[in-house]
Amino acid sequence: MPHLKLFSNALLALYLLLLLWLILFKLSVDFSGVLGHPLRSLNLIPFADYSRANSREMIDNLLAFIPLGVLLGLNLKRTGFWRKLSYLGLLSLVAEATQFGLAIGVSDITDVILNTLGGAVGLLLYGLGRRYVHTEKLDRSIVAVVTALLVVCILLRALVFQVRYHSAPPPGGLGTRAAQRAIPAERSRY
Repeated sequence: MPHLKLFSNALLALYLLLLLWLILFKLSVDFSGVLGHPLRSLNLIPFADYSRANSREMIDNLLAFIPLGVLLGLNLKRTGFWRKLSYLGLLSLVAEATQFGLAIGVSDITDVILNTLGGAVGLLLYGLGRRYVHTEKLDRSIVAVVTALLVVCILLRALVFQVRYHSAPPPGGLGTRAAQRAIPAERSRY
């Protein structure tokens, strides 16, 4: 069991890092490209931008925090539900504030609400699971499933998904004609 506790703590830390990478840098490895395209926007009206077009992003926000809630439930068994929920809300609030502070995205209260709600669902799922499944068996299953989920996400990012941000051209132009042809047409608007 001590190995399981150590592994579940490491898994929680890794998932937190992945979530922060997702929220702040949209899984991009080109940090200068993200920081080079300043976008500072703040929305304090919940669900003000709701539309069919962005409903998928809202669902993604909710879903991304469910495993975090499950992992918090697994790792903080002696901590009360409301305290764990406040950790989730605070994490989301800090991530949105960091986005605004670094001008790397749209900071939206809707994201804070949905992220916290997703974490709450994860906490409730873990609590429900503990009622019907032996805790050690449940914890081992969660560690296996979340580990597989993380591996799949990282492999998909590495092998399938394109980087969303591109580095800005150097001051004074792009340099050689070959470098200019190598940049996708959508870059011309930057």
